[in-house]
Amino acid sequence: MISFSKLFTVLFLFLSTGIFAQQTQHIWLDDLDIASFSSGIRPVAVKSSYAKETPLRINGKTYKRGISGISISIISFMLNKNAQRFKALVGPDDAGNTEIGLRFYVIGDKKILFQTGPMRIGDAAIPVDIDLTGVTQLGLLVTDSVGGVGNKRTYCDWADAIIEMNGNFKPEHVENTGKKYILTPPSPLTPKINTATIFGATPGNPVLFTIAATGIRPMRFGVHHLPKGLTVDTTTGIIRGSITKRGSYVMELKAQNKLGSASKPLTIIIGDTIALTPPIGWNGWNAWEAKLDREKVLASADAMVKTGLVNHGWSYINIDDAWQGLRGGDLMALQPNEKFPRFKEMVDYIHSLGLKAGLYSTPYVASYGGYVGASSDYPTGGESHDSIMKRKQFFHHIGKYQFENNDAKQMAIWGFDFLKYDWRIDVASTQRMSEALKNSGRDVVFSLSNNAPFEKVNDWVRLSNMYRTGPDIKDSWNSLFQTAFSVDRWSPYAGRGHWSDVDMMIIGNVSIGPILHPTKLSADEQYSHVSIFSIAAAPLLIGCPIEQLDAFTLNLLSNDEVIAINQDALGRAGRLVSEENGAQVWLKPLVNGDYAVCIFNIDGYGKTPESYFSWGDVSSRKISVALSQLGLRGQWKLRDVWRQKDLGVSGSTISGNIPHHGVLMLKLSKMN
Repeated sequence: MISFSKLFTVLFLFLSTGIFAQQTQHIWLDDLDIASFSSGIRPVAVKSSYAKETPLRINGKTYKRGISGISISIISFMLNKNAQRFKALVGPDDAGNTEIGLRFYVIGDKKILFQTGPMRIGDAAIPVDIDLTGVTQLGLLVTDSVGGVGNKRTYCDWADAIIEMNGNFKPEHVENTGKKYILTPPSPLTPKINTATIFGATPGNPVLFTIAATGIRPMRFGVHHLPKGLTVDTTTGIIRGSITKRGSYVMELKAQNKLGSASKPLTIIIGDTIALTPPIGWNGWNAWEAKLDREKVLASADAMVKTGLVNHGWSYINIDDAWQGLRGGDLMALQPNEKFPRFKEMVDYIHSLGLKAGLYSTPYVASYGGYVGASSDYPTGGESHDSIMKRKQFFHHIGKYQFENNDAKQMAIWGFDFLKYDWRIDVASTQRMSEALKNSGRDVVFSLSNNAPFEKVNDWVRLSNMYRTGPDIKDSWNSLFQTAFSVDRWSPYAGRGHWSDVDMMIIGNVSIGPILHPTKLSADEQYSHVSIFSIAAAPLLIGCPIEQLDAFTLNLLSNDEVIAINQDALGRAGRLVSEENGAQVWLKPLVNGDYAVCIFNIDGYGKTPESYFSWGDVSSRKISVALSQLGLRGQWKLRDVWRQKDLGVSGSTISGNIPHHGVLMLKLSKMN
């Protein structure tokens, strides 16, 4: 029988040698669904460099494991005090930019645990070995000396990166902790016409215009001074027809239900310019990516009507990449694949709802999704999705034979009203498709994507109706901030017929990444999102499945006063007036001498390494702006457009208690 003293000695030895110590496991970052932990704009590569065609390589040494991104790279993990260590080797990838320096940071619970000075290609990898005991949240950050979202090729590697976790615990995602809250009151039951007050079409081309009006149904519509060549459906408010004579036609729209009536002026300008206000509608890519098909398109069209969004002016239903089949038909034009049977029937149905239909193409031989484009290496085409995916060299070049005229005529026959043209933009391809669309016999909004070079902005203004100012957007505050809040330099060029496009909206459920998921933006960030798009006069394209909208997201998209600022007939984009004390102030002139003002609480985002992350300890703060700072004199009536509430009159300052990454959006009207 063992004595108590011997038993105590044995237990002491077991404990001191770690036999009873908690077991740990090494979690390789490249084994995680790392894209879902990232809030950078660009994706993250695993077990290869960001260039993807080459292995991870730092200063000539190759690594089989690790992750690679492009700055600004932001990756967040919730560890909940269940981690022991983080280990990696960091440095610029040899396939990247040789001139721009990178800085690597490891941040735990808002404290910098590790950082490097500027590193360039040729520098040896720096080892990282950090004690994570007691750390709740971990952030991995890489910045560069240039900033912005250009194609800098600033590839950054975390080679052999592991997190040592206790027991069976694994890193978790950092979730938004704030609750959704609804600001906009319900629309009145009496009629209210929400249509933009200006519309453009070219002589003789088909006109499709829906009177957007809220209020209980049934509702009866009418138009005083309806131009010759147009008709109005009195039960739906859909105006159709064509006008052959150039000029401006001023009419009065009418809507009536059992509770009352409403009227609103509308000017149709028949000339050379369409898209007199920013296009507003839906695009399928951020919802479904390559899984988009006919049924999903029609579901969103039906939902646009059933949710009532059509009554607030939302009008486009746009198909993105992955519809393309083979080239053929009488025009030797691109035809739909098996996912999109009865193409014209689908477009006709969308039009019957008073909505417009959009399509996607590229001047490349192949699209980014690997589908057939508007050029070919063969005289009559010949590429297919299967052949393209087998031979990657088909990507990203314009073939010897171009089919812009063929495809534009075919799109017009089908009845499409919008074309997204996707590639790294050059003027020659833009010119060819712009002319083809204008000669197609139909008004087609021409949208350029992506990364339009700013130095050629006058060409984009001349040739297109929309031009993407940056890369594809992701559902993160960093992506939103880097793309939308930096659009000011484009603002002087935006106007009737040509708008700076920040990309699709990232609210609701999005699949920017592996699976459909709720946006990672907080409620406050979503209010800022819709506000910056509206004051910047950016096109408003919903990027989520409309049939899946919750009450909060539907409310975000149904504020007619916010939409009216975006659709204002003056056609001016807002400008960044100031950025100081953790706030951005934007000002947009409106018709009749009014102004829209947005005050954003950006809370010093990007000024320090820890500011790139959300730490769950945010709070509101009061921000005041002098009217003189906006260049405004006299007395102004203030209206909170999100709450649709008058705030009184001021001749000195405007102020509000604004949440972290939130916004105060006001309309200012001059007092007589």
